[in-house]
Amino acid sequence: MAVFNKIAVIGAGTMGAQIAAHCANAGAEVLLLDIVPQGAGNRNALAEGALAKLRKTEPAAFMSDEAVRRVSVGNIEDDLWKLAESDWIVEAIIERLDLKQALYAKIDGVMKDGAVVSSNTSTIPLSALTHGLSERFRRGFCITHFFNPPRYMRLLELVTAPETDAARADDLARFIDVRLGKSVVRAKDSPGFIANRLGVYWLQGAVVEAVKAGLDVEVADALIGRPFGIPKTGVFGLVDLVGLDLMPHINASLAATLPEGDAFHALNVKLPVIETMIAEGYTGRKGKGGFYRRGPNKAREAIDLVSGAYRAVRKPNVAEAKARDLKSIFDGTTPEARYAATVMGRTLAYAASLIPSAAERITDIDEAMKLGYNWALGPFELIDKLGAGWFADWLTREGLAVPPVLDAARGKRFYEVKDGRLFALQDGTLTPVTRPEGVLLLADIKRATRPILKNPSAALWDIGDGVECFEFTSKSNSLDLAIMELLGQAIARKPRGLVIHNEGRNFSVGANLGLAILAANVAAWSEIEKLIKTGQETYKALKYAPFPVVAAPSGMALGGGCEILLHSDAIQAHAELYAGLVEAGVGLIPGWGGCKEMLARYLASPRLPKGPMPAPVKVFEMISTAYVSKSAAQAQKALILRDGDEVTMNRDRLLHDAKQKALKLAEHYTPPAPPIFRLPGDAGATAFEMAVRDFHAKGMATDYDVVVAGELGGILSGGTADPTGEVDEDFVLGLERAAFMRLVKREGTLARIEHMLTTGKPLRN
Repeated sequence: MAVFNKIAVIGAGTMGAQIAAHCANAGAEVLLLDIVPQGAGNRNALAEGALAKLRKTEPAAFMSDEAVRRVSVGNIEDDLWKLAESDWIVEAIIERLDLKQALYAKIDGVMKDGAVVSSNTSTIPLSALTHGLSERFRRGFCITHFFNPPRYMRLLELVTAPETDAARADDLARFIDVRLGKSVVRAKDSPGFIANRLGVYWLQGAVVEAVKAGLDVEVADALIGRPFGIPKTGVFGLVDLVGLDLMPHINASLAATLPEGDAFHALNVKLPVIETMIAEGYTGRKGKGGFYRRGPNKAREAIDLVSGAYRAVRKPNVAEAKARDLKSIFDGTTPEARYAATVMGRTLAYAASLIPSAAERITDIDEAMKLGYNWALGPFELIDKLGAGWFADWLTREGLAVPPVLDAARGKRFYEVKDGRLFALQDGTLTPVTRPEGVLLLADIKRATRPILKNPSAALWDIGDGVECFEFTSKSNSLDLAIMELLGQAIARKPRGLVIHNEGRNFSVGANLGLAILAANVAAWSEIEKLIKTGQETYKALKYAPFPVVAAPSGMALGGGCEILLHSDAIQAHAELYAGLVEAGVGLIPGWGGCKEMLARYLASPRLPKGPMPAPVKVFEMISTAYVSKSAAQAQKALILRDGDEVTMNRDRLLHDAKQKALKLAEHYTPPAPPIFRLPGDAGATAFEMAVRDFHAKGMATDYDVVVAGELGGILSGGTADPTGEVDEDFVLGLERAAFMRLVKREGTLARIEHMLTTGKPLRN
């Protein structure tokens, strides 16, 4: 794979600046350039201002402070010569062909041989961009269409021309996959490429039909959401997020470039209600609101598509919004069913019509919509739920054209599993779906095999070479006794290595609070203590198992989910890891060894001065504030990840990387030595108590924060431990268990748990 260690981004607008940030997240040295502002004393003002704004952007564009330092700034007039050092030059300027071509001519004069130049355009064809430019330039040119925000959106559409150097394009695709963590979809040089071509058609159709039917926006969002596996933002919530003011520009661009007979033209109509909203500043979340807004009393309001007036949000109560059988919606006769069927039926048909003009493979279209628009199922996966033949007949009854790819699929499925392998229909033939080298998906393992062990909350899988994978399967991957029981059985099997991983949205949100509050309400304290003791024993057995354990988390790893990371031999983390011990937020302390493991990490860290207090103080700050990392890089800084733990940028590569780490550790594995603690004792507990009282007096801690912090301080100081002596981890675990049980019996803790379960937010009591 070619090395892209030096990257230049030209254009410091929203997309260009965030592309630069994410390239820096990947470890590259990045040069960010923009024009010289007219009459400005600082010729780099635009690029410098963009970088300063990026440091405050939420959600964060940078994964670490180190990434910020990898970005340097300049301007096109003074610093264009620096492009000679760049391996990849990304153009992200305004969508004007004349300006882009003028810039390319300048780049051609300074770029080095073998460099790649790409545009982030989503509207201008590649053939137009390179028209009249040198063969040397055209061979190194392509389109790399990032989705906003570039750090978090996993889709990247790559467009090449026949004259593009295939080897260079492949090297760039590999870099974007492995280092930037994107799923690269190869799109053809057609208007809007794949995701936006189909996504804009879908959104426009949904809005037009809702206005025509006079539907409530809440009803429309509910109908288009859950039944089709589309995020709960639905259509109108998504348009608010994107920005209403952008939609006319996107629509106009597509209308200008799409062929005359394209189905989009029939939907590209002006809607007075939207024109009025834009004129009055209701452009979505970035404006005063959009289809939804916060009213004068902060209550959520929705616009009436008929009158244009705002009113209180109404909870939709339509049966079709809860339908599980898509055919029942398409066969329905109610206005709601007709709306959903019309919008989604036309969208699925349009998706099928894009083969082969926009994409060669149905998998590319499905991947683009799943990653670019967060659909749970791609269009062809949804068609399989209806049946290709059934859907083709429905289109005929509706007087709509049946795309050739759909007609050819009658009596077949677009996806089938044979002998444990996934196949997709390609040119009328089922073809194996292949993964790039280094990609191992648990979903593929589950198609091909049965679990070694299984219960309602977890499963154990053979992932080859003697390595097994332990998967949480409970709701939100919350932890319970069933998981502890199966994990104990998995440990007893003594595999060559064990990876703890799942492909859920989050690794684990922690212990099942619903079960805890249920037990507390009936005073089943022995059951709660059993859960705490079993968790401590299971995690300790995991830590000292005679084989390596590698945790492979992505998303949130909170509370008990974080504690299982702390008890693993190694962590292979996805770059987007949000980990922390958050129990204080529900009035508790980490009860499964989190306190003692973080103490052990900080006591062993060369970053801190030696002595009885520095390590407990750092751990106290972290746990009492319910700290959660905003990236794997931040988790490393917080010592949740240790030296030797590694980060995978592409989530699809996480399981493979973790397996390889387990195999490497297994070559000469010995369990870790138990830690020994020197803790400050009563004097330390007093110091913590005084600090918390000071925070309380300043209004920075609530009454109940003081109670929880007091219990935490007692654990981290070692209780009555002799500050001149040593204690082992069982001693600290005993302190954890006792403190947890005292807190869980208090009304303040139960109030915090109930509030969290009801609202999803912490109670500040």
